[in-house]
Order: sequence, then structure tokens, then C-alpha cells
Amino acid sequence: MVSFTLMAIAGRSLAGQLDTFEIMLYRSILGIFIVVVVAWKAGTLRQINASKARLHVIRNVCHFTGQNLWLYAVALIPLSQLFAFEFSTPLWVALLAPFVLQEKWTLTRVMVVLIGFAGVLIVARPDTAVLNRATIAAALCAVGFAGTVLSTKILARTETVTCIMFWLVCLQGLFGLVCAGYDGEITALNSQTWYWAALVGVCGLLAHFCITNALQIAPATVVTPLEFLRLPLISVIGFMLYDEPLLLSVFIGALIIFIANVINIRAESKIAADSVSAN
Repeated sequence: MVSFTLMAIAGRSLAGQLDTFEIMLYRSILGIFIVVVVAWKAGTLRQINASKARLHVIRNVCHFTGQNLWLYAVALIPLSQLFAFEFSTPLWVALLAPFVLQEKWTLTRVMVVLIGFAGVLIVARPDTAVLNRATIAAALCAVGFAGTVLSTKILARTETVTCIMFWLVCLQGLFGLVCAGYDGEITALNSQTWYWAALVGVCGLLAHFCITNALQIAPATVVTPLEFLRLPLISVIGFMLYDEPLLLSVFIGALIIFIANVINIRAESKIAADSVSAN
């Protein structure tokens, strides 16, 4: 929660000074250094391979797209609204999993998706003038993150965390370099931006590392509800630092999304438990 919150603050502080592609470039450069050093210390550098290169590219195109949309929206809409949209990622995973992972449709999954997207509509407030490019970007970033989750599930069957993280930072860096430098200009870091860029890089890696470890220690039914505490935390931060309003519609929509996620997690956990018992 702390890492995601600090990343949002840093991303907003960099807005107007660096574009999203430049932020991703500098974040990835720092990420390459961190991942290589940690892997070297842990003795896992030999686990890095290119046997699933195509899937790594697909995963990182999804993540790069989602993260750039997130960084674009973070400067333009209330932080609480952005985080509420991000919580819809598991709903997109549930919607797309039958097509990508050949999982079966269930009545629960259909119900969860419908309930969850009702919550998304409440957060988006399409009946007001609030619906704009930034709001659409915030909603679509969850689709990119869902693609990341689905491709990671496939990669995790054969690839190690070190291998996945290495290709993450390397490919994100390459994409950032191409997109940031297509016009021949890349803004250099200065005394006003380097520490914010470093914070985005460190917090981005740390947040995903923490979630991965949390899911290894405790079931998703425990971890996910705790992760939703990011919403009240970021709402208070937005109110105190940026004088953002505490929108009732965001909290109502997020609560509906949260309920849909909990129903989905419990249903999937039961299916997994029944499968283990059958075997």
C-alpha cells in the first residue's frame, strides 16, 4: 500500500516535467540495475533465458500500455478514482481468462463480471462531464494490467521470478527508449526530477514484490481485501496533498467492485480446492 501510494505521488510530481514514456524509461533503467544485482546476490542469474521470448514480449506490451495509461491518468483525475479503476483488473482477468487460458465460463464468473462493471460505471460517472480522456485512460489501464496477469500465469508455469522480472525491466526499457526518443528528444533528469523517478522505479518493483510474497504466505481471500485498503489511504493523501474531493460515487463503486472480487476469489478458491480433492 505504501509503495503504490508513493508511486502515485511521484508520478504526479513528474507530470509536466517528463512524459510517461520517459518516466518508464528511467524507471526501467533503475529496474535493470536492481534486478541484476539482486539476482546476482541470490545466485539466480542462470535462470534467465529466452525460451518464452514471444510471451515475454506480449506480457510487457500489455504492462507497458497499462502503466503508461496509469501514469497519464495519475496527473489528471483524483487519485481515489484512479485506484478504484485499477481494482477492476481482476474482473477483466475473469472476463478474458476463458479466451486466453481456456478456462470454462461459470454462472458465478458471469455474475461477478456484471456486478463489477456496474461498480466501474459508478466510478466513471458516464452521465457527467467528468468522463474524459483521462478517465478513459484510467479505465483502460486495468485492461492492460489484466493482460499482464494472464500472460504471467502462463509464464509462471515454466519460468522463474528472476527470468520474468529481468525481461520485464529490459523490454520496458527498450519500449520506453523507442517511444520516448521517436522525436529525437529525451528529457534528461535534473535535480528536481531524479529522486521522483527513482521513487517510481523502486516503489514499482517493491510493490509487486510485496504482493507476490503476500500471495505466497496467505491466500488471495486474505490479501485482496487488505489491498483494497489502498483506496481510503490514497483518498486521504489526495485530500491532504492535492485538495481532492472525497467522492461518494468512487467509494460506492469501489465497494461494489470489491464485493465482486471477493465473490470471484471465493468461487475460484472453491474450484481449486475441489480439484485438489478430486485428485
